[in-house]
Amino acid sequence: MANKQIVSKDNDLIGATYSLGVAEQRLIFLAIIEAREQNKLIDVGKSLRIYAKSYEQQFNVEKHTAYEAMKRAVDGLYEAGFSYDKIDEASGKNIHYKSRWVEKIAYADELGCVELTFASDVIPLITRLENCYTEYELRQVSSLQSEYAIRLYELIIRWRSVGKTNKIMIDDLRAMLGVDTEKYKQMNNFKAKVLDHAITQINKYTDISAEYEQHKQGRVITAFTFKFKAKNKKQGGAVQDKAGQGKKNEPSNIVGLNDKQLGRIVRNAQFIADYNHLVSPTSPAGQNSPAWEAEMINRLKKDITPFNKRPIRDYLEA
Repeated sequence: MANKQIVSKDNDLIGATYSLGVAEQRLIFLAIIEAREQNKLIDVGKSLRIYAKSYEQQFNVEKHTAYEAMKRAVDGLYEAGFSYDKIDEASGKNIHYKSRWVEKIAYADELGCVELTFASDVIPLITRLENCYTEYELRQVSSLQSEYAIRLYELIIRWRSVGKTNKIMIDDLRAMLGVDTEKYKQMNNFKAKVLDHAITQINKYTDISAEYEQHKQGRVITAFTFKFKAKNKKQGGAVQDKAGQGKKNEPSNIVGLNDKQLGRIVRNAQFIADYNHLVSPTSPAGQNSPAWEAEMINRLKKDITPFNKRPIRDYLEA
């Protein structure tokens, strides 16, 4: 597997409702990366093989631990499903979908691997991503030991361009994190066992520092928002992307990229070809290269969402 392992998910999947353990989520991460690297999910029904050696190396566990975790994950993923909302293009109405994660899945003892086939509904949510999606390096979540921490990291990193999530109602948050309706009913337990524990792990092991703000109606907590910012090198945490090794304290609203690197991105010929339509030919940015660069850097820092034709760091590495 490549050194730079990117997990990409459609934002509908990022915001989906499901409950998966750590091993199940890790297996999905490895399958997404395998699909991306091997280009195996062009056709529905293609199977993927995930080897225990990859699990062992990526998540820094003992060999026997990797084998046992993957075996458990087979049963968990076979039974698991998820639900998500999507706007119907024809009617403009919201549709609530339910799907299973896998069509079939098996553990091969003699090969030391899991073989799985994603359900057909999953494929467009993890490959061929053209619209709104979220991506991050797998190493950012590889040390997280809580399923809630993994899901919370995904949920909040979706807002990386602004550093703060929208307000999330408590019932929606519980569902997206996969917290069973019978668990942690008391708010103090939910915060201590789920949110505080997840935030502690995120702040210790990933590339961001996060905190939450609670919102009340009267005395009752009804919603949360999450604020976060990228760590600098002195703060430690997860190893930073090489693209983030610029000048100290050089600001950028895109995690891990400074203004100099953003300049390289917007001057890239492929970037210009992809996003030249965003400016009018008669505008200063459409007639002057420095003006184009300044305009595009400002747009990237304000909102990265429209720049979704390909991973933004691909332009940096081209």
